[in-house]
Amino acid sequence: MKISKKTFGILSNGDKVHLYVLKAGDITLSLSTLGATWTALELPSRNGGKDDILLGYSSFDGWVRNKFYGVTVGRFANRIGGSKFTLDGKEYKLFKNNGEASLHGGRVGFSSRLWKAEAYEERDGVFVRFELKSPDGDEGYPGNLRAVVSYGLTKSNEVVADYGAKVDAPSPVNFTNHSYFNLAGEGSGKDVLSTELKLYCSSYIDVDEGLVPTGKILPVKGTPLDFTGKKTIGKDIAELAGTSAGGYDHCFKVDGEEGELRPCAEVFEPVTGRSMKVYTTQPGVQLFSMNGGANMPGKIGSMYGKHSAFCLETQHYPDSPNHANFPSTIFGQGKDYHEKAVFSFDW
Repeated sequence: MKISKKTFGILSNGDKVHLYVLKAGDITLSLSTLGATWTALELPSRNGGKDDILLGYSSFDGWVRNKFYGVTVGRFANRIGGSKFTLDGKEYKLFKNNGEASLHGGRVGFSSRLWKAEAYEERDGVFVRFELKSPDGDEGYPGNLRAVVSYGLTKSNEVVADYGAKVDAPSPVNFTNHSYFNLAGEGSGKDVLSTELKLYCSSYIDVDEGLVPTGKILPVKGTPLDFTGKKTIGKDIAELAGTSAGGYDHCFKVDGEEGELRPCAEVFEPVTGRSMKVYTTQPGVQLFSMNGGANMPGKIGSMYGKHSAFCLETQHYPDSPNHANFPSTIFGQGKDYHEKAVFSFDW
């Protein structure tokens, strides 16, 4: 196992951004302090050689402009409808950056912040602990919040994500990582429609045309959202072409006991033989199939287009502060936030 650290680049205000490179076994994970971001994840394939399976940028400037690839999202992942919520009788207004909704933390979410970081090693792996302070009123959210997020690589070919936060007043908290995966390799030129997916999810969160939850939790059976048996991502995606999502952009209810680390998803790429299993303590997972875009420059000459990747964002349900029937996302005053996800790889 090995950890290295180098200067990734310098921001316009003179602050240094660092890049940590973690190696364990045959896997290499690169992490940036800007956005606590997964910038690269290199895996072998059954055909020999290695590929980076995360979408991203070839230059530091690209990562400075980055809002989504591999970032840590907060204070609140996904959408909050109407860009507002009410807590203890007081209404809090947020920044509208997705129609009428506030998405992924608002105008300047955690994905655009410079995190403090420290590398450390444990018996089973190598890790980086990221810390960030978010003051009371930041992006409209109440309370002074301290986020502590650790990402690591184990000898068992696992990427471990540990999310924690303390806040000194009641406030919504919902973190996730927003990596864009393509198990064929980000530079393969292949989309993910032939990638096979199974979700341990019997229900999904119903949404309106703005992709904001209606409050209903519906069964997936008989819908294009049924991944309870393994199928390709592309098998039923055409049925969603006429919807506002334009593909998969849905939060699913993970089966099993909320708070327990349990299976969430299995993914298999048939050409390379790479597979990924996802486990989470969170109640939900957002499946996103990268439903727009064309000829977007990626890493080292790569070009990305529609369905070039998928995301599996373990998280609480979107718009939870506005739905009393959803698992609570209100933390603070003795109730700390803590969630975990594990991404296990094979080839």
